[in-house]
Amino acid sequence: MATLVFHNVVLKDSPLANSKRHQLRFSSAARRSLLPAASRKYAQHQHACLSFRINATSNLSDSQEELKDDVDEACELVKGVELCLGENDDIFHAYLLEAVKNNKGRGILLLSDIFGFQDTSTRDFAYRVACSGYNVLVPDLFRGDPWDKGRPQAELEEWIHKQSTDRLAKDVNTCIKWMIDEFTAAGQPSEKLGIVGFCFGGGWLLKTLANDRQGNFAAGVCFYGTRLNSTLAADVKVPVLFIAGDKDPLCPTSVLMDIRRSLPGSRTVIYPGRGHGFAHRPESAEEDEDAEKAFILMRNWLHDELLRKNN
Repeated sequence: MATLVFHNVVLKDSPLANSKRHQLRFSSAARRSLLPAASRKYAQHQHACLSFRINATSNLSDSQEELKDDVDEACELVKGVELCLGENDDIFHAYLLEAVKNNKGRGILLLSDIFGFQDTSTRDFAYRVACSGYNVLVPDLFRGDPWDKGRPQAELEEWIHKQSTDRLAKDVNTCIKWMIDEFTAAGQPSEKLGIVGFCFGGGWLLKTLANDRQGNFAAGVCFYGTRLNSTLAADVKVPVLFIAGDKDPLCPTSVLMDIRRSLPGSRTVIYPGRGHGFAHRPESAEEDEDAEKAFILMRNWLHDELLRKNN
């Protein structure tokens, strides 16, 4: 069951608003806004994303799906929907960004960093993924209690320990079931999902894939995952693209290499000189350039693993 909240969107300013990575997002802002603002709630619907059924069709040849490095003009055609997932009083929020034009009929579960699903950088990135033709679901992993950048760093470990592993696993599984149910209702029960995770969400990406007994996922992309448990790699059955910087103490490259050796068909890409968060929180023009490269790398990986190999 899911409650819908449809949004008119106000895009916020960014110090990198004129960068290549943000050009399309900001140029289309005046024409169609997509991030959440004040809105009205709709009644509960058994199938929340009816447009999945309308747009979840894809019969694309390799020539039709040739990807380019430039930005797709169709990016402005994305719809944003806020959902309440779960049952009775045990519910949590999520945000769905759905491609309206050139929808590929594939779902992406995006697991955020500690700053949560409402964070501007996370929403911006999810928006760009949706612009590439996907239906992107971003859950509130922390149930309204994300890490606040203004809190003392000494409190971080205590905050992380308050995030119940059982509750997180349950919420992630609820998201998976919701997306699978939507594709089944759309007449595409065999279509598999992709999963993308940043930082904290990257660590949970590995846990989620290791526990994917039903084979719901076809591929993953892990951006500088934290608290990665390399022993889980043996249970992961799908290829994963790992992206990180060699100056990131929270995601040691040695751990990524250990995991990579246990995952046939996977790939690890390390960006020299880059620290934590560069791909979705670039803080300089140089980081922004590598962020753009990392995005294109991710987009091509998802295209190959979700579309070409599954058509």
